[in-house]
Amino acid sequence: MKQLTEQQITQNWTDLRTIVNNTFEGVRLEKLNKMYDYFEDRMVVAPASGRAHFHNAMVGGYVEHILHVVKMSQQVRDTWESNGATINFTNEELVFAALHHDLGKVGNLEHDYYVPQESDWHVKNRGEIFTHNPELQFMTVTDRACWILGHFEIPMTEWEYIGLRLTDGLYEEGNTKYLKGYNKDFTLKSNIAYILHQADMMATHIEGNQWDRGDKVESAKVQKSVTNIKAAVDNEVKEKFTKSTEPKDIFNELFGEKKW
Repeated sequence: MKQLTEQQITQNWTDLRTIVNNTFEGVRLEKLNKMYDYFEDRMVVAPASGRAHFHNAMVGGYVEHILHVVKMSQQVRDTWESNGATINFTNEELVFAALHHDLGKVGNLEHDYYVPQESDWHVKNRGEIFTHNPELQFMTVTDRACWILGHFEIPMTEWEYIGLRLTDGLYEEGNTKYLKGYNKDFTLKSNIAYILHQADMMATHIEGNQWDRGDKVESAKVQKSVTNIKAAVDNEVKEKFTKSTEPKDIFNELFGEKKW
């Protein structure tokens, strides 16, 4: 079972914030940094999924996945362009959509999207390490991402919206009308969505392969690993990324005090 070390979690968060600050500017950068500051304590330790057989269902998995999609989206874009594809969007638009395609997985302004699965049976037999937070109003991940960006008054271009909206491809039922248009006038007028979907698929499956190559561990070993990471987060990540004068224990906020 793959786990990120405290140093990897710290470095991944630094890398993400560096991408934001190097890619955007002006008022939009200010608003993006305000949003990332707000979610920092939760986002830095958030998982990318809830089940072991999905991808990056681990502490810090969300940020690592986002970094992978940003990198791979540029690699896929370069492959398309070198083979003659029309690229009618900017790198800033591509990075913006890649950064925020899964933003809904941080939850809303108060609650995490994922909470730890407290049933040991589900952890052992279904690989369900995290489960969806029942406190949240149902939204698709994409809809919640757009809602969060709107809440922080972060504008996006049309291509950014199309790319972000369609990154999940036909895995999201609401994308069918965009991707199965039989009227030429209704077909997509940019390749950004196809490129982001391929990058997301690459990242997801590679992360799954890395997980499968890791050690197979029992629930007791998972608990031991969580305890080790908790100590590291308490000592390092919280100190570096919590801006409150009375910082909360960000790991306990995610995992609570119960054993699983």
